[in-house]
Amino acid sequence: MRVLLKINDVIDVEVLQKIQDSFSDATGLAAVTVDYKGNPVTKYSNFSEFCNCVRKDSNNRDLCYQSDAHGGIESARSGKPAIYICHGGLVDVAVPIMVKGNYLGAIMAGQVKIPEDEMKKLPYGTSHELTDFTKHPEVLESYDKAWKTTLTQVKSAADLLYTIANYLVEKQMIHIMQEELHNKNIELMEEVKLRSEVEASLKEADLKALQAQINPHFLFNVLNTIGRLALLEGADKTQEMIYAFSDMMRYTLKKEKNNVVTLKEEMEHVQNYLSIQKMRLGNRLNYSVQIDEMAEDILCPFMTVQPFVENAIIHAVEPNAKGGRVEITADIQKDGALLKIIDDGKGISRDRIHKILDGTYEADGREKNTGIGINNANKRLMYYYGVDYGVEIQSEMEQGTEITIRIPRKSLVGRGL
Repeated sequence: MRVLLKINDVIDVEVLQKIQDSFSDATGLAAVTVDYKGNPVTKYSNFSEFCNCVRKDSNNRDLCYQSDAHGGIESARSGKPAIYICHGGLVDVAVPIMVKGNYLGAIMAGQVKIPEDEMKKLPYGTSHELTDFTKHPEVLESYDKAWKTTLTQVKSAADLLYTIANYLVEKQMIHIMQEELHNKNIELMEEVKLRSEVEASLKEADLKALQAQINPHFLFNVLNTIGRLALLEGADKTQEMIYAFSDMMRYTLKKEKNNVVTLKEEMEHVQNYLSIQKMRLGNRLNYSVQIDEMAEDILCPFMTVQPFVENAIIHAVEPNAKGGRVEITADIQKDGALLKIIDDGKGISRDRIHKILDGTYEADGREKNTGIGINNANKRLMYYYGVDYGVEIQSEMEQGTEITIRIPRKSLVGRGL
């Protein structure tokens, strides 16, 4: 029987202890609450001299726990109180504590004698053999002092205990459900807030600004490099650079009315960007772009990857005199694709990562534009796919940075695409 919760998850143990003590005082029966293994959860209430004496011995105590566990499970199976004879020969009652079909434990009561003809009607708690206490006269003496009552009175006490247990569980479950509902309302409000923020940031002017997010510093470097190549070399590399740059501009401009692309298109755009940077930086930049063919047709928001690659160039490659390496991969998974952008730069501090992703990082010039691009990409991913998605950034100082983006294979219809 699988246990998903513990008794103290659904019932206040201090309150249970007070009710258990009052029940024992009112009925004369001993009581204790145990978990599904028979281990006590509350303190003993009105335990008999016999049971206290028996439980002083560890072996006998283990038998008591086993008897309680067995009685509790039997009550859980029947869904009502179980009345049985414990291994010590006294009558006990087990009242199950059940939550959504899961057995958490039981309230045990009893430790009494009833007439022999009524005893014969009851099952044994663990086996048909009672524990032999003939070598323990003090135990046998305390057994004779056990309180005597009738089976009818035991049943009435069991019904009362069952009513109390059900009330406590139902009361606490209502409280738990109210808390869950409150938490879900908070999550819904946060999601609505996130959607409204993204919708505001994705107005036409903001979107056009995002699409034109190839900053002036980058354009200046491109034009400078084209000029030097034209002067010092033949036309082949110049032509290659111009083609790559033209494809990037065409990719940016043609998405003005369609903000969704395939991963193949997005990666081709990144490849063009990197090839231009390679011509500018030469041997200081090494890179690789690998995309699983099975992932090429998966749709993703436009300009999802490029801001992170640009960030890697700015922070991992350019500041290093020896340059650096950038690796971009897109692997197919059961539910979509897994994108990674990895560099071997100096890394990013946790505080800076947090500020970049929540849009509070303040920087100047080119670095500021890149930070905005990363924040926008992260917000759009959460907007289109839900708050469980978005960007994960793992980085260690002097160890490089790894960006992880999960693109689910789900429809983007109704998300503004």
